[in-house]
Formats: sequence, C-alpha cells, structure tokens
Amino acid sequence: MLKDFKPVLGILLRFIIIYVVLLLAYQFYLNSFSALGLDPFSRMIVEHVMFLQNKLNFPTLLYDDVANEQVYYYVKNKYVTRMVEGCNAISVMILFLSFVFAFFKGTKTFVFAVAGLVALYAMNVLRIVGLNIVTRDYPQYNKIAHDYLFPAVIYGSVVILWLIWIKFFALKNENS
Repeated sequence: MLKDFKPVLGILLRFIIIYVVLLLAYQFYLNSFSALGLDPFSRMIVEHVMFLQNKLNFPTLLYDDVANEQVYYYVKNKYVTRMVEGCNAISVMILFLSFVFAFFKGTKTFVFAVAGLVALYAMNVLRIVGLNIVTRDYPQYNKIAHDYLFPAVIYGSVVILWLIWIKFFALKNENS
C-alpha cells in the first residue's frame, strides 16, 4: 500500500526539505544584516516602489529608521505606510520555489523559477505601490486593502504560477 503513495511522499519530502533549507538560508541572510537596518533586498523593493510612485505622480520621500529595521513612506508629504522585512514577499517566494522544485523537471524548472520570481517581485512592488496609494488617497479602505485585497494579490499570483507550472510543465507528457 505504501508503494502507491511513494511518488506523492517523494514530492512532499522534497517540498519540505527545500522549504526548510531556503527558510534557514533566509534567516541566516537576515541575521547578517540586522545591525544595518532593513536588509538589502527589502531596501531594493523600497527604492523601486518610490521610483514607481514618483513616476505615477505620487511624490515619495523615505525616512530610514535603522534602529527599528524599517523605512517610512511619505507620499505627497504625508506618512502613509512603513516597509518592514515582512513586506518583501521573500517568504512567499520561498513557498513558490519549494513547490516548483518539488516537481523538478530539469532545466525548465530553473527557467520557470527565475521567471516566477521576477513576476512575484513585480507583483509585490505593484502591491506596495497600490497599498500606499490607497492609504494616501482612500484611508478608509486601508485596513481591507492591507489585510485582504493586497495579500490576495500576492498569494493569488503564487497560486496562478503554481497552476501554470503543474498544467504546462510538471505534468506535461514528454511525448506530446
């Protein structure tokens, strides 16, 4: 009976191992930058969000709070949100990578993983820009946007990418 579940158990075990290894690597990365404020990846997101908001005519300034490892966004001269490590979507990207590599299919796995990470990065930047604009111009919708709408955007993006990976790559018959 266990033989019937061997492929599923193999995929599950690969997922867990990859997830734990990536999570530990990420924690090591965070620990190495804890004294410097926000980590470089999160800071890169902050800069891209500010750039995009400025291009969209939402003049943005940043206040760097190194001691508390956060950056404050001031949009149109008003404090709207703050960026902390948890906003960088790396935990979501780790989940995405773990799933994709659990269904490893050679070189195309790496290509899809990189393309998926780029897509998730872009979605996360757009998510933060959207949240800043909603908070700045429609503060009454801040809670629903922060707690429900924008998490649905990033997690929904992961699910869509997973479905694409499974349907068009992982379970695709190699002979077709």
